[in-house]
Amino acid sequence: MARQDRHTRFTVGLTGGIGSGKSAVSALFAALGVTVIDADQVARALVTPGSPALRSIVGHFGMPILRQDGELDRARLRQLIFADPDARAWLEHLLHPLIRERIEALIAAATSDYVLLVVPLLLESGAYDFVNRVLVVDVPEALQVARVAARDRIDPAAAKKIMATQMPRQERLARADDVIDNSGLESDLNAEVKRLHEFYRQQSTRQHQTGQLPHLPEDRALE
Repeated sequence: MARQDRHTRFTVGLTGGIGSGKSAVSALFAALGVTVIDADQVARALVTPGSPALRSIVGHFGMPILRQDGELDRARLRQLIFADPDARAWLEHLLHPLIRERIEALIAAATSDYVLLVVPLLLESGAYDFVNRVLVVDVPEALQVARVAARDRIDPAAAKKIMATQMPRQERLARADDVIDNSGLESDLNAEVKRLHEFYRQQSTRQHQTGQLPHLPEDRALE
């Protein structure tokens, strides 16, 4: 992933396949005092009732895209955009610039040593080339299927269909700077998060002192 020194705040982009445990990992970083910015939460805030973005969505898809309480019917919208590539492209064209603008403002306002930016489709979108490190939360695919099926109360085949819409696991791992294995004990996960936290703090300090992005080795492995 290309790096641009657009931000002075060291930013770690966290991603992973569905069911990998991104929320659990980001919560552990937050408990250590790290500013966590969740792209999904930002997107939700942009389409609240009365917002310009929601008015545009209603104007494009019609009133049936709203629930009775005036909130966006996300399930219906998902069905529409997955069935119609043009509708999906239109929605992305509307929301992605707004989401990125808001995220950049939140990064600029952050006070922690570094920022953790959680984006489920970080690598797929290509819209967040400013992150300094890509952190992938990873679990074996069999465990991923089991977690998604249990969480969403769907059968394994449906879980696999959702997973098939995302970047393949091996490609995601190949593009990672750092990887957290979330298939083991909670104590192991805690230890790994703390280790990475100290590493990112060191990288942030180095960037602050030199005014430059930290050097990334060719294999992009954790130093």
